[in-house]
Amino acid sequence: MAIKSVQIALLFWTTALLSWRTFGLAELIEDQGYASCVTSRRQVQNLSGQNLTNVPLDLNNDMQYLDLSHNPLVELQAAPFQRLSQLCFLKATSCGLRVINPGVFVHTPKLKFLNISNNLLDYIPDLSLPLLKILDLAGNQYDSYQLPATFETLANLSALYLGSENALQVDFNDFDFLSDSSLHHLILGGGVEWQRYDRGSLTKMKSLQRITLKVPFCENLDLFENLLEDVNETQTTHLELVNVLPDLCNVTGDPFRNLRTMPLVTHLTIVNTWINSSFMMIFLKNVFLSNVRTIIFANITYSEDTPEGFKFPTLNHTMVLRSVIFDGLKHHQYKYPSIEISVDMFSKMDYLKFSGTGMNTVPCNLISTLPSLETLDLSNNVLSDTGFWPSICSYTSVFPNLRHLSLSKNRFVDLSFISQQTHQMKYLESLDLSFNSIVLDKPCFWPIHITSLNLSNNNLGNKVFSFLSQYLQQIDLSKTGITTLTKEDLLQFPMLTNLFLSSNSIKVIPTDLSPTLVSLYIGQNYITSISRESLVGLPSLRTLKAGDNPFVCSCDSYWFINTMNKSLLPDWPLDYTCSNPPSVADLPMSEYRTSRMTCEAWLQAAVALPVTILIVLALCSAFYACDGVWYTKMLWMWIRVKRRGQKQANLLNNTTFRYHSFISYSHQDSAWVESKLVPSLEGAGLSLCIHERDFVPGQWIVDNIINCVEASYKTLFVLSNHFVQSEWCNYELFFAQHRALDAQQDSLVFILLEPIPTNSLPKKFLKLRRLLMQQTYLEWPMDERKQQVFWVNLRSMLQVADHRILKDMALELTQSTSLIPDDLVPLLK
Repeated sequence: MAIKSVQIALLFWTTALLSWRTFGLAELIEDQGYASCVTSRRQVQNLSGQNLTNVPLDLNNDMQYLDLSHNPLVELQAAPFQRLSQLCFLKATSCGLRVINPGVFVHTPKLKFLNISNNLLDYIPDLSLPLLKILDLAGNQYDSYQLPATFETLANLSALYLGSENALQVDFNDFDFLSDSSLHHLILGGGVEWQRYDRGSLTKMKSLQRITLKVPFCENLDLFENLLEDVNETQTTHLELVNVLPDLCNVTGDPFRNLRTMPLVTHLTIVNTWINSSFMMIFLKNVFLSNVRTIIFANITYSEDTPEGFKFPTLNHTMVLRSVIFDGLKHHQYKYPSIEISVDMFSKMDYLKFSGTGMNTVPCNLISTLPSLETLDLSNNVLSDTGFWPSICSYTSVFPNLRHLSLSKNRFVDLSFISQQTHQMKYLESLDLSFNSIVLDKPCFWPIHITSLNLSNNNLGNKVFSFLSQYLQQIDLSKTGITTLTKEDLLQFPMLTNLFLSSNSIKVIPTDLSPTLVSLYIGQNYITSISRESLVGLPSLRTLKAGDNPFVCSCDSYWFINTMNKSLLPDWPLDYTCSNPPSVADLPMSEYRTSRMTCEAWLQAAVALPVTILIVLALCSAFYACDGVWYTKMLWMWIRVKRRGQKQANLLNNTTFRYHSFISYSHQDSAWVESKLVPSLEGAGLSLCIHERDFVPGQWIVDNIINCVEASYKTLFVLSNHFVQSEWCNYELFFAQHRALDAQQDSLVFILLEPIPTNSLPKKFLKLRRLLMQQTYLEWPMDERKQQVFWVNLRSMLQVADHRILKDMALELTQSTSLIPDDLVPLLK
């Protein structure tokens, strides 16, 4: 097998990197606990760092998530927890706890996540929590890993973190009460070397699948070898060693040789460890000869202690290693390391990650020639466009099998240049360029085989869509400065199925957005409501994440809250809260209540119409039963009189009258006139002209009639069957009608004393019939209540010109025309 000797030029950072995230349960508990326990943000209480000396007694009874960290509590008492029957997550780290009252967890049967790490507990407390899944007791002061008998009840415990600087040994019986548990992950050790480990201690936990040891073994490598033998008797597939070799540790011998006989261990992780070049050769040899398929180096300090650097010999062995990960690497000597190794040894490797290594260039024809490499992750380095594609390299075969390339968190700029270079990678499907400094200044020409592109966390703006390939099926444009999303933007992507647009400034999801979209992530934008029409335009949608938007809880959101299929929303209801109106701000949308009647206009109409009809029918019935028709006619007459009085103000400006009204009636109706009409009107201060009292003796009757009509503001006719039979009543009606035509059109007032059949009217009263059809008349009611309204209307009709009457100017009628027609003159002689 040919050997390719290559000097790999890497620029390593000399500053320490952050610890490997996977190896503390703090984040594990936070992430899993919040997702598993919290159904509403209203059930979350964060009291950390508030200088509390006691747990408050008035906590919400429905509390699901409680954080008491960084408070000087010293002791957890039972009283505050008695009502917290729904508590699922409890965190009380760095509180200086020394005592946990035995009754604290009696009333919290649903507790699944408990983190009381980094306190001053000098014992491992009794816990009877059958649903407990994750327990973190690390960083306390107990001097033994002996578990109390109550741990036998922790049937659902899946992850346990034990660690104390005072616990310097592991005894054979320490984990007896976990022998029948379902514990999958054990994190053990307080960062100090053990003085003793009893063989067989770990083998009792048969269900173990993952072991993390936070124990240095530089001074006692034999103990480490014994421990590896015990691990081999469990079901452990993932072995993680944190700080296994401290700084400046000189290793002698081969402490990892047992790896060759551990067939179940397929994942090996080395964290926060000092590794020199001589030990690295011994270590990798054991790894290559073992069944390890994934090797991870996290936050490693590498030191070259051999003059020729790292020079690995050829092994005549078929390796099963498939994945190599370097995440956080610094070089102790601060110089370019010298590495010589056969690339052919990695011919079957399909996953390679160099992250946080300070890499600024990729060696020509090294990584790019790995025949089976499918995934390459070079994130969190200082690579640039020409650093990854050096101009000095002449490629003959560029990543022959690469499917996924991550260049996130580097210094790439030219998207057009990158699009052209990816044509060389014939099988590349996904490209991650997030967290770079991408500039859109020239057209991009993408290969058709790239179907997934991640440009998140670049300042790109709305124009970014025109620089993308039409063959993309997945696009991530989260936090790229997009303010508007239109249907036209996505028309150019006929195969798009997954679109990520979180953390932008989009306000509206347009209708008919894309018929092919299966998932849409659009949380943390400025969307105030999601309409039914928007989702109708997404017929293939199966996942919608739209949480953490400033939703307005109103009728615009009624359909989304009450009708939409929530199985499409993986973040419902936790990430959906009302932002407006202020009265419901911070209220979970799942708790917002409004009626369908309030928000559905058609439903309001469907209910309001029959209700309105019923009300109108009821009012009409009551109106008719209470003689509303008659009262209405009286009211209308009164209004007309008022209006006419105003219109005639100018006409009567120079005219005065002696009487309010001349009364025309039949002699046979005089009893009603004298007993009812005259007392009522004259009692109200009106002046009446009555022929029996006010006609001038010695004058002709016709002259008296004419003079009285002209001296009166109104002529009042009392109509009855006797009236239409009277000859003189006919004359009075005739003269008053002529006067009404010449002077004022509404000077005639009719009172219908009794019903008059139309067929009973004599031919000489045909004009009366027309007048009654054209003018409103007053009917004399028999009901005393109605008579009161009758008198009010009648008086108001006669009082319109009250201010012009009774000034003794009856003979000063201005330009009155003669009321005697020519055809009646012979009759008067």
